[in-house]
Amino acid sequence: MDRARRESEGGEEFMFDRAAETMSRDALAALQLERLRSSLARAYERVPHHRRRLAAVGFAPGDLAALSELAGLPFTTKDDLRETYPFGLFAVPRAEVARLHASSGTTGKPTVVGYTRADLDLWTELMARSLACAGARPGDVVHNAYGYGLFTGGLGAHYGAERLGCTVVPVSGGNTERQVMLIADFGAAVLCATPSYALNIAETARRQGVDLARGPLRIGVFGAEPWSEEMRRLLEERLGLAALDIYGLSEILGPGVAMECAAAKQGLHGWEDHFLFEAIDPETGRPVPEGAAGELVITTLTKEALPMIRYRTRDMTRVEAAPCPCGRTHRRIMRITGRSDDMLIIRGVNLYPSQIEAALLGYPALAPHYQLVIERSGALDRLTVEIEADETAAATAEARAALAAAVQHHLRSRIGLTCAIAIKAPGEVPRSQGKAVRVRDLRRAAP
Repeated sequence: MDRARRESEGGEEFMFDRAAETMSRDALAALQLERLRSSLARAYERVPHHRRRLAAVGFAPGDLAALSELAGLPFTTKDDLRETYPFGLFAVPRAEVARLHASSGTTGKPTVVGYTRADLDLWTELMARSLACAGARPGDVVHNAYGYGLFTGGLGAHYGAERLGCTVVPVSGGNTERQVMLIADFGAAVLCATPSYALNIAETARRQGVDLARGPLRIGVFGAEPWSEEMRRLLEERLGLAALDIYGLSEILGPGVAMECAAAKQGLHGWEDHFLFEAIDPETGRPVPEGAAGELVITTLTKEALPMIRYRTRDMTRVEAAPCPCGRTHRRIMRITGRSDDMLIIRGVNLYPSQIEAALLGYPALAPHYQLVIERSGALDRLTVEIEADETAAATAEARAALAAAVQHHLRSRIGLTCAIAIKAPGEVPRSQGKAVRVRDLRRAAP
């Protein structure tokens, strides 16, 4: 990595080249247009699926005159990856693919993504950039509890941390008691994990009598699932670190597409020198005004093996162009509130699980472990919130009933929906070893 420029961030001098992160908006737009033309030409010439769809709207290589014209091109969705399974969207021969990753498939077939060696180098560089943005520094011990394997999280964080010059502990998920020991004994400064699993680590440490908040941990790089500001507060309080959001998805690259900066914590910097970000109305597909809530759409600019054109992520967010106090000029992606296809519609009320989390976490006498259970009762849907009481509360049936009534009233005032509340004993709600399972939809099993 080129560390030709000296900067000071967080009161600590650090050699890191940030020229790409602070370039002017005009220079960035010119670079994006050049790279977009090249990427579209590559997709058109080498991927028959993309060529058919682009030709159907009258587009040919060389037609693009401005970035705004991208909005006239067709979307790519996860269905396109499934229809061309396994390698039909690749723009290089399979023999030039250095690595394959895949996500679990709901219909039996996973979505497959591939990387050339240049793609892997790009991914590594952007993860190193993201970790530096979070405040990680060469020599830091990085405890990597993201899952390794076909999931992109573990290897993405691993190689990025090594590129930055950190010491990586490749522990993956599970065996939480051992994770607590390694964090304490190895002096980890950075924890990489899903936020739900980080909370599990904090809870396990507390049961073991280990106070991780008094150790050298100072940064948490948390992603792979939506999480709330209340979750951030809990993680920071229990682990004694700055809890920062990272964003990515396998179809685009993996983790490292966008990163929250340590200086501001005001949205995630999307690395616009390599990706174009749009926000659309998920119903109409039309762009929403700058700063308005919408579904995130991403176009890759520099990917070789798997160029993606207007990929619908299904993630709901806002894209902001206002300058960040940290000095980076790349537009920011605000916290992901949920997925458009995960939105719950209960008796006419639209809500995301993260809205319920934000209302529940920090409520007196409750532990931060919950699941949402949806059932069909006649013609209506019924939502039950299963949540644990903390270890000092709800010892009797009367106390649990009173707590449930109070939580039900609290939720109704926050989300406008009356839910059934089931108060569980400590340990009864399943703990996450990776991505949390927040919703159990039993309607699918109903006759």
